[in-house]
Amino acid sequence: MGLLLQSLSMIILLMWFFCLPALRAQSTNGSSLSPARALDALLQAYAYKAFHRPKTGIPYEGAVPSNLTGINITALRLRSGSLFRYGVAKYNEFHIPKGVSEQPYVKRLVLVYQNLGNRSATYYQLSGYTYLTPVLGLLAYNASNLLATDLPELNITATRDPISIRFSDVKSAPDGAVAKCVQFDLYGQHSFSNVSSNNQCSTIQHGHFSIVKFKHRKKVQQMERAADVGEALHMTTVGNTKAPAATVTRTQPVLETEYAP
Repeated sequence: MGLLLQSLSMIILLMWFFCLPALRAQSTNGSSLSPARALDALLQAYAYKAFHRPKTGIPYEGAVPSNLTGINITALRLRSGSLFRYGVAKYNEFHIPKGVSEQPYVKRLVLVYQNLGNRSATYYQLSGYTYLTPVLGLLAYNASNLLATDLPELNITATRDPISIRFSDVKSAPDGAVAKCVQFDLYGQHSFSNVSSNNQCSTIQHGHFSIVKFKHRKKVQQMERAADVGEALHMTTVGNTKAPAATVTRTQPVLETEYAP
């Protein structure tokens, strides 16, 4: 019995050993990527095709395949030292300040700009929110081989002032909502922040960015609906917003002398 168990254990171990390379290959091929990450890889390849005898510091617009019509891409090759010392005053909607560095370090890098247009919600679904602008992407890659594809992104970080994104043609937020900046990292996680003046958002890292509808008044709207079907609530004005407030009845004070015989 003991010998049989040992033999079964060896067979299982051998099966795991031979299956492991296949499992690794499956985890790294394109089929395991999310649609957004697969799109990033595809757009990197097409952005690099825009380079023909490229000059450093000059943006080159790329062309996407017909099934991605509506998406715009641009590629900008820079020296790493120049990016850190001078930044980029204007790269479409992005302003990149001094002090931006990349990890791992490379001598030259390419900043790929994405504007996902009307396909924004297809690749970056955000349930319950409305996009007020297209999703914009800013990703960095090694520029040592401009024919390379499937490149990993470089981690760029603003070490001084943040990178700013000034959006144009921003739709108005629906009634009862407030506009918020949203940022998606490369793992699909999103975070919200405030929109500053001139429809501007900021970041210290690469990723994808947009302005959406934010349900700031969700609880107030729930109270209003409850008032419609139940006990009426008194409405009060706070700034430019009406909010329900419960009616308060105070117990009238009674002087002690009133109880005196």
